[in-house]
Amino acid sequence: MRKRGPNPPEHLSDRCKKWWRAVMTDYDLEAHHEHLLRLAAEALDRAEQARSILAVEGICVAAGESVKAHPAVAIERDARTAAARLIRELDLDAETAPATPRPPGLRSNRG
Repeated sequence: MRKRGPNPPEHLSDRCKKWWRAVMTDYDLEAHHEHLLRLAAEALDRAEQARSILAVEGICVAAGESVKAHPAVAIERDARTAAARLIRELDLDAETAPATPRPPGLRSNRG
């Protein structure tokens, strides 16, 4: 049976809570990586919130006699960029580790 990871921050979506638990269970994270994981999950949630707004309101808004991009377009873009960078910083694409009882360490933590 797979051990259950620590409880994720309550404000995260169910999807990001599930991801949080999986990462916390599968990887040997140090305290600063846990902060990066929280920020990445928040960025993923923010991007999804903006995408949901855009799905209802559209990607363009009236601006006087012209049309401009909905502000949520920039929010989604910035959140996706932040999430991608944070996930890259977490270095979760570790190579296959030797069989050990511990989760694989992050590449950036290996000596």
